[in-house]
Amino acid sequence: MTFSSALLRWTCAMIVFVALAVACGQPSGQAPQLNSEEPQMSRNIIANNAFYYYADLEAAWHFYSDTLGFETVADYGFAKIMRIAQTSYLTLVDAESGMHSANEPKTVAIALVTDELDDWYDYLVASGVSMKSSSFEPKEGSPHDGFVAIDPEGYYLEFERFNAHPENEKLTPILDGLGSVYPGADTATSRPANLGIKATVLWLYTPDVEAMRQFYEDVMGFELTVDQGWAKIHATSPTGFIGPVDGARGMHSWTENKGVTVSFFTTDIDGWFAHLKEQPNFVLRTEEIIEESRAGARVFVGYDPDGYFIEFDEFFEAEGNAELLERLQSR
Repeated sequence: MTFSSALLRWTCAMIVFVALAVACGQPSGQAPQLNSEEPQMSRNIIANNAFYYYADLEAAWHFYSDTLGFETVADYGFAKIMRIAQTSYLTLVDAESGMHSANEPKTVAIALVTDELDDWYDYLVASGVSMKSSSFEPKEGSPHDGFVAIDPEGYYLEFERFNAHPENEKLTPILDGLGSVYPGADTATSRPANLGIKATVLWLYTPDVEAMRQFYEDVMGFELTVDQGWAKIHATSPTGFIGPVDGARGMHSWTENKGVTVSFFTTDIDGWFAHLKEQPNFVLRTEEIIEESRAGARVFVGYDPDGYFIEFDEFFEAEGNAELLERLQSR
C-alpha cells in the first residue's frame, strides 16, 4: 500500500474509529512521568491499546477469550476490546471493516510480561497453541526469558519474564510495583486462575532503531526504560511499553506495510494534537481532531517515522461505555 492509498483508505475507515470509540468512557488517574521538556502541557497516556486485524474475527476472539482468558470489555460485533493487564488492551477488528487488511504483514509482536512464565508455557503447549519454537529453555544469567506463541492468524505473542539484571535496572522497580491481572471468577476460560499478566511491550520493527528511539523519547516524551542496543523499551502507560526493534535482528524483518495500529488512550487529546502537528516527523492523516458525540470519542491518527499508524483516543460517557469505563477508572 502506498502512502497516498493509505490516506484514501483512512477517509473510508474513519467511521470505524468513531464506532469503535463507543467502547470507552472518560478515564482518570496518574500515568508515568513523560520524559518531555514541553512546558505546561499535560499529555497523559492512561492506557495502551493495539488494533489487530482478522479475516475470521470470531475465531480470533475465541482464542483470546477462551484460551488466553482475556476479558472482553466491549463487543461491537466488528471489533472487540480485550483487557490484558491493568492499563493494557488489545482490540480485535474484522479486517473487512478496519483500516488494515488481513493480508498485510504482521510486522509487530506483543510481549506479555508475566511472573508465571513456565506455567504459561506448560498450559499453552497442553492447549495445542502453535509455537514459534518447539522448545523453551530459560538461561541462567539472562536479562530475560521467554517463548513465542502464534495466534490463529499469525500474530506473535511473546510471553516474557524480565530477570534481575543490570540491563533491567530501571524496568525492575516498575514491574515490581505492578499487580498481575488474573482471569475473573466469572470468565469462561480454560486458563488456570494462577496465570497472570502484569504488563505488555508492543515491539515495532524498524530499519533505523535510533531514529525511532529519538522519536518516542524526544517527540513523544516516553522515558527510555531499557536499552538493549538493537532494541529499546519506552514506558508509556502504567503497564504499557513501546519497544522499537532493529528489523535486521528481531523476530520480524522490516516491512513497509504493517497490519497493526498503535493506540494510546489519553486525557489530553488537544495537547497531544497541538504538540504533534508541529512535529516534522509525525504525519497527520487528517487536519483536525475527529469528534463524534454520539460515539463518545475524540480521535486523531498519524504516522510515526517508520509508518506505523498511531492513534490517540479521548473518551467520554456514551451508551455502551460502562464496562470499559469502569476498568479504566479502576486501573
